[in-house]
Amino acid sequence: QVQLVESGGGLVQAGGSLRLSCATSGRSFSTYYMGWFRQAPGKEREFVAVITRSGISTYYADSVKGRFTISRDNAKNTVYLQMNSLKPEDTAVYYCAGDLAGSYVYMTSWRYWGQGTQVTVSS
Repeated sequence: QVQLVESGGGLVQAGGSLRLSCATSGRSFSTYYMGWFRQAPGKEREFVAVITRSGISTYYADSVKGRFTISRDNAKNTVYLQMNSLKPEDTAVYYCAGDLAGSYVYMTSWRYWGQGTQVTVSS
């Protein structure tokens, strides 16, 4: 069983930065695509970013492109989300996802999920 544990969330002012981490258990981390989703209050969970197994390719939601960067360290079984120029509309619970089978924008395409970490951006 693979476990994903997010950390790094918190309260930050608009324009600030945060780096989220997602540590995974198991020995197959390098074989998984990894992704980040977020869910704001009263809204559906939405795709944020995805990274391929090797880390060579990344894809982002239009709303975060140019501000967020996803990366991974396969030696540490960890994926990161660097978030810069944060806006109040980035406020959400951020979830790490692993092991993609299908289109990366859909929640149902991901096999493993973390418990989420809260990010709050004040104006």
